[in-house]
Amino acid sequence: MDRPLEEVFAFFSDANNLEAITPRQLKFHILTPGPIRLEAGARIDYQLTLYGVPVKWATLIERWEPPHEFVDVQLRGPYKVWRHTHRFLAEGKGTRMIDDVAYELPLGPLGRMVEALWARREVAKIFAHRTEVIARRFS
Repeated sequence: MDRPLEEVFAFFSDANNLEAITPRQLKFHILTPGPIRLEAGARIDYQLTLYGVPVKWATLIERWEPPHEFVDVQLRGPYKVWRHTHRFLAEGKGTRMIDDVAYELPLGPLGRMVEALWARREVAKIFAHRTEVIARRFS
């Protein structure tokens, strides 16, 4: 992105921007009353819809290192494990953003099969959408 590191990190420091970068069909909505101050230990509760089924999700900001990195982990939600590391690197006058997501579905072998057949593709679609929205936002 051709925007300064501090500007890009500030966008991601505002939890309300999660709704803007999430695909509309997920009906993502933050439940935690605002304003939400993102920092280590902050909890965010939200709801989304997966194939018509409402799902409540809670995340914890596990690590907060502005303006270079933060990590959110799922406390409650559809995954057995969800750990999302957001990295921001200054590159010249711009910023490179890197998302690293480690996740595991519940239900052991059945969950691994669902991950291989469906979930991996769905997670990739969500992050592709985020990439498009962010590119438009910072162009």
